[in-house]
Amino acid sequence: MPDPRSPYLFPVDLDRFWEDDAASHEKWFRTDKPQVPLGIRMPATCIWDELGLPMPENADTEVQNPYDAPLELRKRYNERAVAIVGRPMMPEDDGPPADSFFPPVKKITDVFEARAVQTGGTGWVIPAAETPADLERLLDRVERRDLREFLFPPNWEAEVRRIYEQYGKKPRMGGGVRGPVTAAMSIYGVENLIFLIRDEPELAARFRDVLADKIIEMTHVLHEVSGTPDRRGFGFADDNCAMLNADMYAFFGLPILKRVFGEFAPGPDDRRYQHSDSAMTHLLPLLNEAGVNHGNFGPTVRVQDIRRDMPRCVIHGQLAPWNFARGTDEEVAAEVRRDIEAVGADGGLIITTAGSINPGSRLSGLRAIMSTIQRYGRYG
Repeated sequence: MPDPRSPYLFPVDLDRFWEDDAASHEKWFRTDKPQVPLGIRMPATCIWDELGLPMPENADTEVQNPYDAPLELRKRYNERAVAIVGRPMMPEDDGPPADSFFPPVKKITDVFEARAVQTGGTGWVIPAAETPADLERLLDRVERRDLREFLFPPNWEAEVRRIYEQYGKKPRMGGGVRGPVTAAMSIYGVENLIFLIRDEPELAARFRDVLADKIIEMTHVLHEVSGTPDRRGFGFADDNCAMLNADMYAFFGLPILKRVFGEFAPGPDDRRYQHSDSAMTHLLPLLNEAGVNHGNFGPTVRVQDIRRDMPRCVIHGQLAPWNFARGTDEEVAAEVRRDIEAVGADGGLIITTAGSINPGSRLSGLRAIMSTIQRYGRYG
């Protein structure tokens, strides 16, 4: 079942690969494991290209999980997956009932009154303030806001009881948040934040500190409601961090990371994660100063630079998503080999994409990655 972009499928001992992969995860910066672990699991948006079918309109936004794809297509995809990579990739059951999901809870941008809208199938956050005076009034309101009352819809407690009694499920929340720069730029605007930091540092510092206060307050509330008040570990998703230079990030973003990690991930083995799907090589030393120890960064950020500036950060990457989606299997394999040979020897690399997996990514490309790991990424 060869891929049309490649004359052959890359050789893999499939049974051995998956057995060795299972034994290689969570052993960070250790080489007493069989091989460099694989972090790629194919999303449902890849089904249509794999099967040679036209992708439905808006599928990239409306297909949020495998159950959003028709069962018949999931089964057909799995037949190919078993043949090419040795195991199914999609569930074949009917999925959880619609009434087993908890009502939505407010986000950090909601706390700061930044309204979310849908435009053209994409979600956007509308800034809540446009001028320094607007921002001061907004911060006054946010400082007074009691998040225990604000975050949850009126039916929250009744729904939590019903779902637990009916399905045995409890909410689990508070593991991460929109990153500080992305959140601040959503609340106040990209250029506005940059000029605020430069021109009105006292107000920018107040904005920074209130944002950190509310992230911490919100996370404590979510942990308590989830029944996990002592939960450890935290993650940020902060694509927009690249829009600040190092001095501006040191002033605005870094203090927030330090405070939040100090509150929820203070131990040396606690997970302190950052995803930043952007060209933010210039910020790597500052993320290291913040204690980030797991990172998924933009595809232009090279593993050698991450390892130089963040010697104890587990690298989740750095395969460019567009190359996985559009490149040949040989090109995909070459990128993975490049990263394994650069930093794989220290045990702190997991092979995945530097950002979301895009439609067009093929099972033959995944097999090429597996083959490359099995050939060049073994320990011992």
